[in-house]
Amino acid sequence: MNSKQPAAAPPDAPTNPVQALLEAPLSLRERKKLKTRQTIRREAYRLITEQGYENTTVEQIAAAAEVSPSTFFRYFATKEDLVLTDEYDPVVIDTLLARPADEPFLQSCRESLIGLIRDLLQHERQELLIRMRLVTEVPALRAGLHRSPSSPQELYLTALTRRAGVEEPTLDMRITAAAIGAATTEAVLQWAESDGVEDIAALVDHTFAVLASGFAGV
Repeated sequence: MNSKQPAAAPPDAPTNPVQALLEAPLSLRERKKLKTRQTIRREAYRLITEQGYENTTVEQIAAAAEVSPSTFFRYFATKEDLVLTDEYDPVVIDTLLARPADEPFLQSCRESLIGLIRDLLQHERQELLIRMRLVTEVPALRAGLHRSPSSPQELYLTALTRRAGVEEPTLDMRITAAAIGAATTEAVLQWAESDGVEDIAALVDHTFAVLASGFAGV
C-alpha cells in the first residue's frame, strides 16, 4: 500500500474559484487595469443609483472615475456592457469544465453555479444586486442580457462545446444551453425583484430541480 499522502495545500491558498480570481497574482499593468475597471463600475453604479440609468451618461461616468470617455470605451464597449459583463465569466466556464466528464451537464451546472453564487455573494453581493435590479428595471438591459456574448446561454454553450471536444455545437447543445440559461436568469431576476430578500442559492437550486423533473410539476 502506498502510504504517501497528497501534499497539503498552502494554508493561504484560495478555497474557491471566485477567491482564486480575486487573489490571482497580477502584473503592475494588470493591477492598474483592474483598479481602473473597478473604479469605473463603482462610480457608474453610484451615479445610476442617484439619478437613474437613462439619465447617466458615459461622459458623467468617465468624469466621476477621473478617466476620459475614450478610456471608458477601452474597458466597456457600451454603457450596457458595464452592467452585463464582469470578470467572472471565464470562472463559470472553467468551473464547469472541472466537473467529472461523465457527469450529466445539468448536474454539473447545478453544483457549479450554486457554489459560485455563494462565493460571489461573500465578495460582491451589493454590486450583484444593483446589477440585477437594473436588468429587471431597464428594458434595454433585459433585452441585452439575452444577446450578449457573455449571456448565461453563451457561457453554458461554450462549456458544452469544449467538454464535447467539438468545433461547433449541435442543435441539442444549443437547446440545452438556451433552456438552462433562460431558467437560471429568471431565478436571479426573481432574487433581484425581491430586493435580495429571497435566498438566491435556493432559487437557483429550485430552478435546476424543475429542469431535472422535465417540468413535471408545471
